Amino acid sequence: MYANDLRQISEIALKKDEQKKILVKYNDKKKLFKFSWTLYKNGGLVVFRSYDEIVAQNILYLRHQNQSFRVELKPRGSDFYNVPYLLVKFKKFDEKTSKAEFEVFLSDDKFQITLQDLQNN
Repeated sequence: MYANDLRQISEIALKKDEQKKILVKYNDKKKLFKFSWTLYKNGGLVVFRSYDEIVAQNILYLRHQNQSFRVELKPRGSDFYNVPYLLVKFKKFDEKTSKAEFEVFLSDDKFQITLQDLQNN
């Protein structure tokens, strides 16, 4: 992974249990990517995420290697080494507003993916 391969698509600030939704479109498929955080303690942020019926949990830290998580957007096929993905990076926690700030990047060297930012619900 090279930093040049990633395009920043948004910065997001979320309150506890506030959900971010992004609609992922490619070919004739539409899939929903959702994530939220539920706990910030001892510098660790507990994040829940789901995409394509796969649910996962990550603990992200600001000063450690695990600042981010990656979500592959298409199944691995003939593009085994160039699967488009989203990278969600934990950027900051604002103690005053109790909001976690994230940066979202897209790696899609063949421009196969269209993203639609959905309103937070």
